[in-house]
Amino acid sequence: MPFTKKQREYLDNANHRWNIKQGATRSGKTYLDYFVIPKRIRKVIDKDGLTVILGNTKGTLQRNIIEPLQNMYGTSLVTDIKSDNTAYLFGQKCFCLGADKVTRVNQIRGASIKYCYGDEVATWNREVFTMLKSRLDKPYSKFDGTLNPEYPTHWIKEFIDSDADIYCQSYCIDDNPTLDFTFVENLKKEYAGTVYYDRYILGKWKRAEGSIYIKFADNPDGFVKSADKEHISRIDIGIDFGGNGSGHAFVATAKYSDGRKQPVMSRKHMKKDFRQGIDANLLSELFLEFVEDVIKKYGKPTNAYYDNAETVLGQSIKNACEKKFPYLHVRPAVKKKINDRIEYTVQLMGAGLFSITEDCETLSKALQEAVYNSKSMEEERLDDGSTDIDTLDAFEYSIERDFSGTHYNRVIGGI
Repeated sequence: MPFTKKQREYLDNANHRWNIKQGATRSGKTYLDYFVIPKRIRKVIDKDGLTVILGNTKGTLQRNIIEPLQNMYGTSLVTDIKSDNTAYLFGQKCFCLGADKVTRVNQIRGASIKYCYGDEVATWNREVFTMLKSRLDKPYSKFDGTLNPEYPTHWIKEFIDSDADIYCQSYCIDDNPTLDFTFVENLKKEYAGTVYYDRYILGKWKRAEGSIYIKFADNPDGFVKSADKEHISRIDIGIDFGGNGSGHAFVATAKYSDGRKQPVMSRKHMKKDFRQGIDANLLSELFLEFVEDVIKKYGKPTNAYYDNAETVLGQSIKNACEKKFPYLHVRPAVKKKINDRIEYTVQLMGAGLFSITEDCETLSKALQEAVYNSKSMEEERLDDGSTDIDTLDAFEYSIERDFSGTHYNRVIGGI
């Protein structure tokens, strides 16, 4: 497949210490690097220093970089990432590490790096990037990296705008003419009216403001539908344990084989409504009642995922379910990044794959009231007690295992 105009520009001009492609998802940024990486590695293969590949996690590196390279060049030139976090790429031993936590890169701390490739740079831990800057210490050291824009005050945006030796190229989705027209239109529809349209379609650095779930907040009644009981594949439940000033929330979500996600029942119990509060035993009883109601109206749930910060309460519910509902698998939630959970929900809404039933009053209210924290320099959901974060968390725990990666590869996939 021939290179696009933007890709050819990068090949001609990316000769700086730092070479960065920023912009829209599926715009051809990463595809070009499947040709850049072997070229860079071979050029300095006999020189001193380490070769390093960094990404959000080792798993995303395997999926986004290693496997596509293997498909193009074969496993003899590109091996899998081994247990010691190394792989051999084009005759060179490479360290392949997740950069979401600074502890994950201890293997290369203090080492000199001759070449580094960075995937999803905006998702990294800032300390990892700071360490990397001091490690690219050879006259021939180079960095190639890609990222999707975030909010304008993000630390990587500050670096890109600095006077360092940087070549930075910006992409919008229409810079990739090889994409199927229908695919592009669907992706635009999924993100329409949200901050993600500016970031992942137009490739702009954009601050998230106001309502989070704009489409839902503008027309909540339009999302209310009866459950398609005959075609439910499974029902998963999310459980969030509230703090002293809040309550415990349960959300049961029906999953369909065509990708639809439909919360069918939500419920919240406030501690202040119970004279003696809510202890582990009472909480377990309340949850068993919730499960019974779900079964009566929608069918047997398969899994229940609880806030993994409260293992005692989670274990109490698990023990209670083992006696009454032995088929219900109760386990800790993954608790993926909140903004990744938000994006997945927004994309489901945009793709027409999200609805709720009339039994989700608490969730409907929570989705309508959810807003971004206008006082934060970073991007975060407001959590000051004025909105129902507990119910949102419970809902997200019920669906977070249905997506992987960061910022894309969500509803219709892609790199």
